[in-house]
Amino acid sequence: MQLINPGIGLVFWMTVAFLMVLFILGKFAWPAILKGLKEREQSIQEALDAAKEAQEQMKRLKMDNEKMLKEAMEERDEILAEARKMKDKIISEAKEKAEKEAAGIVENAKEKINNEKTAALREIKSTVAEYSIEIAEKILREELKDKARQKAYIEKLLEETHLN
Repeated sequence: MQLINPGIGLVFWMTVAFLMVLFILGKFAWPAILKGLKEREQSIQEALDAAKEAQEQMKRLKMDNEKMLKEAMEERDEILAEARKMKDKIISEAKEKAEKEAAGIVENAKEKINNEKTAALREIKSTVAEYSIEIAEKILREELKDKARQKAYIEKLLEETHLN
């Protein structure tokens, strides 16, 4: 029963011991503990501030990255548009050049055909003229074999000449 009903002396000495421990702790331990807690609180606050600053910096970097990505995409689109324009221009220039060359080739072919046609016609005319002369020569030789026929033919030609 002594534990349930402690004596006054025991309570007194326990109170004195408690106050001494409280005084020693208050004098030496609590300032160090409070200082450690304050430092811990301060370091936690600094870490939170640094994290918040890092988070804001990450947001800025993310926005900068998005902006750079958008600019890069716009630049890519401009480059692609320019490339398409250049492709179309090159194709149209090549078509124009091909059309000009084709027209030149056709013109040259027409000119060659005309030249060959003219040459062929000249050759035909020349050949016809030669054959005509040969035929006329043979006919005249045959006609003018005897002297009486020659005289009659000459007179006929003279009469035609006077009439014209």
